Amino acid sequence: MRYDLVIFDNDGVLVDSEPVSNTILAAYLTELGHPTTYEESVRDYMGSAVHRIHELVLERTGQRLPDGFDEVLQARVLDGFARELQPVKGIGEVLELLVAEGIPYCVASSSTHERIRAGHRRTGLDEWFEDAWVFSAEDVGRGKPAPDLFLHAARAMGVEPSRCVVVEDSPLGVQAAVAAGMDVYGFASMTPSDRLAAATGLFSEMTELPRLLA
Repeated sequence: MRYDLVIFDNDGVLVDSEPVSNTILAAYLTELGHPTTYEESVRDYMGSAVHRIHELVLERTGQRLPDGFDEVLQARVLDGFARELQPVKGIGEVLELLVAEGIPYCVASSSTHERIRAGHRRTGLDEWFEDAWVFSAEDVGRGKPAPDLFLHAARAMGVEPSRCVVVEDSPLGVQAAVAAGMDVYGFASMTPSDRLAAATGLFSEMTELPRLLA
């Protein structure tokens, strides 16, 4: 394998959380007087940290989201995860292959540590990720599309950015990986491939990933 570290995004790459979380986010924003469809939530917020939601709503409406927005959103998403979250099809086989070949991997996500861990427990992926291999936007000053999170993960794992590859499903994540000087493969399962065009390569089924990494 030509990389020394595989950095996985979490939502939509490891766990099939985007349909759950974006349905909940769209409904909550609409409830607060900011009408948002599921499709608009995916387009505008998929792959981003929660501060981006605040920034875009303020920029577009001149209104700030209420105090406690983050906590209510997180509680609703975690409840949704507990009821219906599933792992991305085929991710277990990819992780088995990396372990068999001795290739280090980690996760670098815009989600909070609590949300990442809750999703992993629900889907059984927690057995694949030690705490030291889990990185969140909470750990850095700026989330994606800034490169900070990926650079932080590479530094913590002791690997040069040029020897890392990122697996992402959002335009913001691809942008962050490119800015970090890393190869990035875009998982075009939910996101139209043209929105991931800046990626090193694209794939639509998780079973295709090992070939790209080889």
